[in-house]
Amino acid sequence: MPLSPAQTFAAADITARAATLSEWTATIFEHGETAWREYRSAEWYVDRLRAEGFTVEAGSAGMPTAFCADWSNGDGPIIGLYAEYDAVPGNCQAASTRREPRAGLGYQAGGHTDPHSGLGMAGLGALLAIKAAMIKHGIPGGLRFTGEPAEKMRGSKPIHAAAGYYDGLAAILSFHPFYMLPMCNTVRWDTHCGAAYAMVYRFVCDAPEGWGTHDGAPIPQSHSAVRAPGANDALMLMYQSSKSLRESMLPHQGGWSISEAILTAGQATADNLPAGLAEVQYMIRVPTVAMAEQVTVVLDRNAAAAAAMTGCRYERHWVCKSRHGLANHAIATTVWEAMQAVGAPVWDEAAKAIAREIQTSLGIAPMAEPFIDELSRLIAPQEAEAILRRDLPPSQLNSTSDDYTDMTWHAPTARFYVARPALKAPEGMAYPAWVMNALGGIPATIDPMVQTAAKILALSALRLLEDAGARDTAMAEFKDRTGGGVGGTAWMPPLCDYPAPIHFRWPEYVTTPRGRDWWIPSAMPGA
Repeated sequence: MPLSPAQTFAAADITARAATLSEWTATIFEHGETAWREYRSAEWYVDRLRAEGFTVEAGSAGMPTAFCADWSNGDGPIIGLYAEYDAVPGNCQAASTRREPRAGLGYQAGGHTDPHSGLGMAGLGALLAIKAAMIKHGIPGGLRFTGEPAEKMRGSKPIHAAAGYYDGLAAILSFHPFYMLPMCNTVRWDTHCGAAYAMVYRFVCDAPEGWGTHDGAPIPQSHSAVRAPGANDALMLMYQSSKSLRESMLPHQGGWSISEAILTAGQATADNLPAGLAEVQYMIRVPTVAMAEQVTVVLDRNAAAAAAMTGCRYERHWVCKSRHGLANHAIATTVWEAMQAVGAPVWDEAAKAIAREIQTSLGIAPMAEPFIDELSRLIAPQEAEAILRRDLPPSQLNSTSDDYTDMTWHAPTARFYVARPALKAPEGMAYPAWVMNALGGIPATIDPMVQTAAKILALSALRLLEDAGARDTAMAEFKDRTGGGVGGTAWMPPLCDYPAPIHFRWPEYVTTPRGRDWWIPSAMPGA
């Protein structure tokens, strides 16, 4: 389908903004802020959007680092886009061709891995181009741009969904960087991401005097006296028992994973007092909500047993309850047409020179074509679906996890992937993680992805704004899959029945007399 004048204008607008978008991407990459603590990144977006004429609600749905921005060009359909900007602890990498942390920090600080810095800027670049095209060509309608923190914890989208931020939208466009086949330069077709639950189990030893004596007398203060095991022991029992019982949590079919992270409570003591507080977080990634509920039952049982054995009580606090995703072939087709019009990213000689420099630094003979060939090819959604299904049982309808899935229950949603830079590896060799992180921050290597994704987003949104038939077809399919839309017989309501989990000791940057530092001291002693 030929591009409309508005689409052509938007694509040119994004090209014209290339240098600015590159600078902005580098800014968010340098912030490197992690889940629920993306203060500078969220503030940057809020200020930028207000300067561009958007009405912005900062701290949307009770999340200090979330936002919701709206703009209208008169009555008409409203298209939703979004930014993510959370990084990952322990991945602090400079935009450099060698392994080194960002200035003034150590390797344990936060850093972008996916990279969400480029994801968010592709969304913003598209948003500004769509707005400019709507004004120039008199296209009625509106734009909604949400800031989505803590994606790595599947954090904000279930909360935004439950609070109604996606209701009433004509369509939502969801982009993510990727490099692995088959989900590279394509659109998801039938098999969307599955459900995800995440929770923190908190063990509290607030009555240690009841341990070791049947009559409730206080524990003698001698260092050799019996004492309550306390919260650290409860946590370790929970950790080990849940590991050993993992194969009994779910059937051995359908891809699923359970991972955990021990949260530091800062209880450093060499005395014989029991630790009063310890916390462990679990992330459950499963095809269905029913499977997530089953694992939760087992984990609750394990937590109760660990608490009983150690003189503690336990609390379960939700971090995420996310639904599985719904397909929408109509909107996927619209995005695929835009993707074909834009093409795959292309890395120029300057980017290749950087890639060769990285290869040389690792003792690899520099390659004439250092980037993986598939990064600059498109793959049709149906073909990608067929490849994906080869390793899945027929009964498994969803695979892996990402919280965009909550959006699919509130409006027709397309999920598409654009290649991020990744290097070819010699036979039997794997690159260290810092290489991918660095490529996601170096402008010459990440900008092609940002430009490509922004144009696909803009062309797709404008097609939906200008073509009532495309919108109506997508909405009809959405209503059919959800039993008539919100409240329909097949519709699953939001699972979020918890407040934003912002009060835990999530890793973050702090300001000390030494300057800005990671809350776990990130510099080596003497550095």
